[in-house]
Amino acid sequence: MLTTALRTTLLQAAKSRQLRQVVENAPVSRSVVARFVAGNHTEDAVRTSASLVADGLLVTVDHLGEDTVDQAQANGVRDAYLELLGRLGDSGLAEGGAVEVSLKLSAVGQSLGADGPKRSTAAAHEICSKAAEIGTSVTLDAEDHTTTDLTLESLRDLRRDFPWVGAVVQSYLRRTEGDCSDLAHEGSRVRLCKGAYAEPASVAFAETAEIDRSYVRCMRVLMAGQGYPMLATHDPRLVDIAGALAVQHERDQGSYEYQMLYGIRPFEQARLAALGEKVRVYLPYGEEWYGYLMRRMAERPANTAFFVRSLVSKG
Repeated sequence: MLTTALRTTLLQAAKSRQLRQVVENAPVSRSVVARFVAGNHTEDAVRTSASLVADGLLVTVDHLGEDTVDQAQANGVRDAYLELLGRLGDSGLAEGGAVEVSLKLSAVGQSLGADGPKRSTAAAHEICSKAAEIGTSVTLDAEDHTTTDLTLESLRDLRRDFPWVGAVVQSYLRRTEGDCSDLAHEGSRVRLCKGAYAEPASVAFAETAEIDRSYVRCMRVLMAGQGYPMLATHDPRLVDIAGALAVQHERDQGSYEYQMLYGIRPFEQARLAALGEKVRVYLPYGEEWYGYLMRRMAERPANTAFFVRSLVSKG
């Protein structure tokens, strides 16, 4: 119950403008955030991606920001992705999908009026076209439950031209096991994560144990299917279960991958990669890091402890 209460508090804090100003203006915040975020600019994302790839890891880059408030802002996010993909292509990092990108449709205008979903899908199409041009892929990030159907509809539209576009599903949503069954077909790339938004009990599990059990059920569906599972977890128990499921379903290494956040369990990322597993690091960059940081702490109490210790030791 304490973990659930802390998670709820942190997710509420993510929406607080006042607290955001305090955290962003704290002298030590930038050095602490640097553990979790590549930096503010495109060159920061490219440089950090190159370092991770050199270490034998794969990368998916997320330009931070969501819930854009006007079309100009949405266009700016679209253009940032196009610039990023251009730089990744020029550097050779996109080759073979070594570095791909993750995209929140709300960042490119999904919620901007009745035609927001259509416009955000069009923006995503431009981003996917650029990704195809340089030989990499795009994954559509999941957001709160009110966007799930719209995002899956956009996914279907985009996959008509780009069948490799990745989907993301969240085990804390009660519907997700069914979504996994629908998505576990040949050629379908599916990232399974736990979820990091405040949701009503009617649509989402709240307790950690419930979310973990749902994760395992969903993972069983994906690993038994014909698609390409992307297992986003730092939990050693879930990593072990994933390995056992790979053996059970006679999956070769490379027919699935593990995904972990930048700055979280880097030694485990290196260990799995050394064993021949595909490991992709979720690498965020950009100035809108506050909400991302709050959700990361809400997902995992150890992240909160790290941040607090860093503030105390550097303050």
